[in-house]
Amino acid sequence: MNSIKETHFNFPDQTNYYKGKVRDVYTIADRYLAMVVTDRISAFDVVLPEPIPFKGQVLNQIAAKFLSATADIVPNWVLAVPDPNVTIGRICEPFKVEMVIRGYLAGHAAREYATGRRLVCGVSLPEGLKENDKLAAPIITPTTKAAVGHDEDISREDILAKGIVSESDYLQLEAYTRALFARGTEMAAKQGLILVDTKYEFGKVNGVIYLIDEIHTPDSSRYFYKEGYEQRQQTGEPQKQLSKEFVRRWLIENGFQGKEGQQVPVMDTDKVNSISERYIELYEQIIGEKFVKPSAGDVLERVEKNIAEAIGKLG
Repeated sequence: MNSIKETHFNFPDQTNYYKGKVRDVYTIADRYLAMVVTDRISAFDVVLPEPIPFKGQVLNQIAAKFLSATADIVPNWVLAVPDPNVTIGRICEPFKVEMVIRGYLAGHAAREYATGRRLVCGVSLPEGLKENDKLAAPIITPTTKAAVGHDEDISREDILAKGIVSESDYLQLEAYTRALFARGTEMAAKQGLILVDTKYEFGKVNGVIYLIDEIHTPDSSRYFYKEGYEQRQQTGEPQKQLSKEFVRRWLIENGFQGKEGQQVPVMDTDKVNSISERYIELYEQIIGEKFVKPSAGDVLERVEKNIAEAIGKLG
């Protein structure tokens, strides 16, 4: 299939190029970012060797839908979505924290709780919770944004004491985070889903706070299926999830967790296609619309042309 593994474009007025784990980002005239969401897939901080057809389109279009649906809550960085795999937006100075919000005791918070900790990022949790239990109210558990290595938990008190974010800005980030999570929860419920936890990133330009990056995608959020949730909690069964956890499970079953000396298992055509189909299912379940594959043709040529045309219009 015609996947996007990597791009090497050269646009007029291009001033920088950055290759992340799954995104290629072009800076144009130091004014705009053209973000290409490729079909690369990462797990355990490792980019896997084979691209997954349509994965980038799935993530980009889910993010675009949710950013549009929350623009009345907080302005966002998006200026144009000229291609299924591309978002172009304004350059913002990012805050050096990620705003993680949790409505349920799952993932990292559940692992911390299981070790006996009852204070997560300065937030106190009650005794007697089980993994995946709903919390009395959503909690914000921020992390620092690491330039290299893993992000680290941090409390609101430490963020303010260290001057990472001013108090007035941080209070606004918290308010936006709660409002966005409430909207995401409401939208998920309409699709028979529970938005378990997610993260938001914010930036600032000319004194205005903007929501940046992607939101509510299966790579940045965890979803449970609403149907059967209560029964599974009562019987101690694992919750039925909607995330890229199925890829991690396959890697673990094949002896890979990103540790030194481990080899990434071979991803044959059948495995690549099955992962692609799962991502398309994720899109249709989260958005509630049929996934539309682009017409056949050279995908890189299409992306480059659409970015160039959009930049021309933005001026």
